Amino acid sequence: MASDDPKTLVSTEWLAAHMRDPDLRIIDASWYMPSEGRNARAEYDAEHIPGARFFDIDEISDARSKLDHMAPTPEKFMSRMRAMGVGDGHQVVVYDGSGIFSAPRVWWLFRLMGQMDVAVLDGGLAKWLAEGRETEDMPPVIRDRHMMVRFQNQMVRDATQVAAAAKLGAPQIVDARSPARFAGTEPEPREGMRVGHIPGSRNVFFKTLLKGDNTMKDPAELKAVFEAAGVDLEKPVITSCGSGVTACILALALERIGKTDHAVYDGSWNEWGAVPTMPIETGDA
Repeated sequence: MASDDPKTLVSTEWLAAHMRDPDLRIIDASWYMPSEGRNARAEYDAEHIPGARFFDIDEISDARSKLDHMAPTPEKFMSRMRAMGVGDGHQVVVYDGSGIFSAPRVWWLFRLMGQMDVAVLDGGLAKWLAEGRETEDMPPVIRDRHMMVRFQNQMVRDATQVAAAAKLGAPQIVDARSPARFAGTEPEPREGMRVGHIPGSRNVFFKTLLKGDNTMKDPAELKAVFEAAGVDLEKPVITSCGSGVTACILALALERIGKTDHAVYDGSWNEWGAVPTMPIETGDA
């Protein structure tokens, strides 16, 4: 069970106890890889935790970018959250249908926009359902709520900044993709993408941070996973992955162990692997 922290991770027990809090807002942030053949919006419409709003990761993104679901502008984020009835003074709990997969991405987006009272539901909808807890298929009643955004530049990095980090060896780059994708022995899911990893990066496969039931490991276990991968937790970290989703699982895990000097490479391999001039390495770290 999660050690409940309304700024990082809360248990299903915590959420059940706080369901009726007037300033609680629940968000379904389910998102799936195309290969899974699942429709997150349709699943939400059929069944969700009572009061949950649906957060469309692909739509609430930067439409100016050719890359998948890049972080939206502050103005777009504010607009979409107001339309969802989420704003200042709310405690937000984000979940997804996989357990812990895409919810940390939305947790990170809230924090990127300066909203810190946000947590991921440990084990997500799957754990909630397994415990026989209440669900509904009706959309919530929405009331506008103002949100003030204070964009946190230090929480996000672009390709130029990551290239400098790779060249200098600092900050450390930690890749959340599978070991086979990291090593370049398995093709990327996106067509035409080069294989391998950013030079000098370390590999912490996001699944190694989770237990068998897709809840997050305890802080001591999380720390051990990072250290076993050669990550120096005394130094700043940039997390990366395929398209900026599972990199946020690493960000959540780092917060759980008390490490705050980390940022997400938003473009991730979706950007780096598509640019022929960007250097790559193959093989294990």
